[in-house]
Amino acid sequence: MTRIFYAAERLTRFLFLYCLLAWRAVAMAQSGSAIDAAGVSAMPVDASLVGAFAPEGTLRAAINLGNPVLASLDTLTGKPVGVSVDLAQELARRLGVGLELVAVPAAGASVEKVVQGQADIGFFAIDPLRGEQISFTAPYVLIEGYYAVRTASTITSNAEVDRPGVTVAVGKGSAYDLFLSRELRQARIVRMPTSPAVVPEFLEQHLTVAAGVRQQLERDAARLGGLRILDQRFMVIRQAMGIPKARGEAASRYLSAFVEQMKASGFVAASLALHQIDGAIVAGPND
Repeated sequence: MTRIFYAAERLTRFLFLYCLLAWRAVAMAQSGSAIDAAGVSAMPVDASLVGAFAPEGTLRAAINLGNPVLASLDTLTGKPVGVSVDLAQELARRLGVGLELVAVPAAGASVEKVVQGQADIGFFAIDPLRGEQISFTAPYVLIEGYYAVRTASTITSNAEVDRPGVTVAVGKGSAYDLFLSRELRQARIVRMPTSPAVVPEFLEQHLTVAAGVRQQLERDAARLGGLRILDQRFMVIRQAMGIPKARGEAASRYLSAFVEQMKASGFVAASLALHQIDGAIVAGPND
């Protein structure tokens, strides 16, 4: 019975998103305008542009399963679902090519897939180090990074984290790993293979602080117990789409325009609602 109810709930949310997007498509077609809701002219898709995005004929999108805000595995199908998957599907549809989802367990692995040419696009937090080889769009979603400690910990504020003797667990190669590696001067960073492994290893290794995406920390706190999330975020993670710089300026411009259209049209907000993501914010034009 529970399985049937869950399937019915997912179908309802899918139909909600489908109807919303279909309504917008009809409204734009009836208006006869080539300008979308973001005020960005629809960019033509020629063979050279398709070739830049999908040189092998299929768009390969790196999907980070280590960030539950972006993607996770569907409990019924075992396939990746989430806002990053929805955006990849829509981009492939507009380019007129097939889509291959390259699922990886962590942000660092997602970056590597794109940089090494094993994926054509990815979904990453904007960071200057990653920006050396990847062209980023503006962010489409803003996510908050928080600290978690044991319930009995004496740490009550972010300012108390960067002190001698404090150990901070992070997901290796994640946006908050890159950020904290630059910001923390006295605390010692301990890197875990993936973001979902942070809290279990933090507990197992008896570390002082666990850092991560708020939603992941909340899930772990509810599942494992004995944790307290500090009241103040330590960073805002600006999640964007990215493509290798070697693919050219035209592809970079097209991807940037695509993201702006997806935000302004309500696509991103509807996708977050569809997948029941709370706390993530659709990025504004100036974020």
